[in-house]
Amino acid sequence: MGFDSPVYWIVFTLFVLGMLALDLGIFNRKAHVIKLKEAAIWSVVWIVISLSFCAWLYFGKSHKAGGEFLAGYLLEKALSVDNIFVFIMIFSYFGIKPKYQHRLLFWGILGALVLRGAMIAAGAALLDRFHFIIYIFGLLLIYTGIKMAFHDATDTDPSKGWVYRGARKFLPVTEKDYGKHFLVKENGHWRVTMLLVVLMVVETTDVLFALDSIPAVFAVTKEPFLVYTSNIFAILGLRALYFLLAGVMDMFRYLKYGLAVILCLVGVKMLLSHTDYAVPIGISLSIIGAILLISVVASLIAARINPHEQPPNAVSEAQKND
Repeated sequence: MGFDSPVYWIVFTLFVLGMLALDLGIFNRKAHVIKLKEAAIWSVVWIVISLSFCAWLYFGKSHKAGGEFLAGYLLEKALSVDNIFVFIMIFSYFGIKPKYQHRLLFWGILGALVLRGAMIAAGAALLDRFHFIIYIFGLLLIYTGIKMAFHDATDTDPSKGWVYRGARKFLPVTEKDYGKHFLVKENGHWRVTMLLVVLMVVETTDVLFALDSIPAVFAVTKEPFLVYTSNIFAILGLRALYFLLAGVMDMFRYLKYGLAVILCLVGVKMLLSHTDYAVPIGISLSIIGAILLISVVASLIAARINPHEQPPNAVSEAQKND
């Protein structure tokens, strides 16, 4: 299969940076509220680009490469939907206006390119040198899946995190609202705005997400390039998906249970990877897709039968007040 040539990495990175520059420099140069239509269009654009890349892998490289990328992308995409709820909670808690949320997500994703790349490189090196690491990854995923099923994200208080408390303690944070700016001058001194503090919270939250999602993708492919590209394509579409789903996340009430089952199964797959019971990529892809479909359909049916089972998202109300 072979993606050892640095050309693959350079071309992909240049493509991503070019798309991000196009995004911020042309389409979203001015801060504005992302409407449903715009979010839907960009969601479709990123999905089409991702699937086109998958098709190139499938027909241009190998069926195995295409299948492994698609399984990794599907895993990452599903996990990113669950992560959206956490971002909604963070933005709502800190009162970030909807017109600045896109800017925060943009710079958060730019940071994720570097941080996730480093984590994937480290993970690949560890797996190559210490084969037993795969069993640690497997147990970690099973633990995470069980925790996800029983943990309520609404119990989390972002202001109690070490990043927020550290920023407020050691950085000159201004309490004034300076709109889209991360750094400002007050009385001749540079100060950090709350927007930058929230960006730091988002970045560290993404790192925590990556501790679960990256090992999950390593369960379906050991090729670092496929792990990286599936990760990046999934989070590149995260911004548009955020604005598309932010107001209706309460409809996906059973998604986290589906994701919890997937993480546990992927963890078991890692534990069995060096045995006679190793699961082929085609079966893995089918199981992941089936569980996601069942959890989403069950959520939509439940939301239709009892729409008031869960309260509406706080961010939806905040968007109305902007």
